[in-house]
Amino acid sequence: MDEFCEREMVGPFKGVSSAVDSQSGSDRLEDEEAEHRQEIEAEAERQRVLLAEQEAAILEDRKKNKSKYTPIRNTDIPSNPVILPCQYAIRKMKSEDYCELFYFTNAGLEETSRATFTADEDALVMLPTSDGLHKWIPAGAARDPKVHMLKDENLTWEQFNEAAPCMISVMRENDWLDDRIDMHVAFWLALQNHRWWHDFNAHKQRALLLYQAQQQRRWHLSIGSSNSWSLAKINQDLLNKA
Repeated sequence: MDEFCEREMVGPFKGVSSAVDSQSGSDRLEDEEAEHRQEIEAEAERQRVLLAEQEAAILEDRKKNKSKYTPIRNTDIPSNPVILPCQYAIRKMKSEDYCELFYFTNAGLEETSRATFTADEDALVMLPTSDGLHKWIPAGAARDPKVHMLKDENLTWEQFNEAAPCMISVMRENDWLDDRIDMHVAFWLALQNHRWWHDFNAHKQRALLLYQAQQQRRWHLSIGSSNSWSLAKINQDLLNKA
C-alpha cells in the first residue's frame, strides 16, 4: 500500500519536474541566443564607430596634407621651375588671413626663389621683436627679414596686375569659399575698370591702390562679425577720401 501511494504521488511530480527542466533549458537557450545577438550587434556598432573614426582621420589628414593626396599629373618636366609663394604667404592663405599682395608679384616670387629661409614651416626660427628682444616663432608664421616687402599701397599697377590673379589661384588651391573668391575677383576687376585708372592724374591712380589696401585690411578684420560686408562694389565716397 505504501509503495503504491508513493508511486502514485511521485509520478505526477516527475512529469512536472521534467516540464520545468525543459522550460528552464528553453529559457536558457533563448537567453544565450539573445546574448549572442547582443554581442554581434555590439561588435557591429564597434566596427561602425571605428570605421567612422578612420574616415574622419583620413579626411582630416587630407585637409592638413593636401600635397600627400594630390594626384600626379601626366605631364613632362617643365623647362622653367615653378616658383611658389613663401611659406609665410601660404600659411596666411590657408588660414584666410590678410596677406600682402607683394608676395604674389613677380618680384616677390623671385625673392622666394632666392631666399635661404627654411622651407619647413613648423621649424622654429629666432627673430627680433619690436621691443628689441628675440623670440622663437614657427618659420611659416614669420616674414623672411631679408625680403624687402612692399605694402599694397606702394605697389605699381603692373605689380598689382601680376599679384591679383596669382593670389586668386592660391585662394582656390586652399579651398576658399567660392563667394569669397568671386568677391575678390569682382573687387579687383572693379578697380582695374574704374575711370580713375585711365585718368592722367597719377594721384587718382595711386588712390585706387591705396583704397584697395585699406579696404582689403578692413574686410579681413570684419570677417566673422555681424558687421562684415562685400568688397565687390567700389564705395566712391571712401575712394574720394583715400
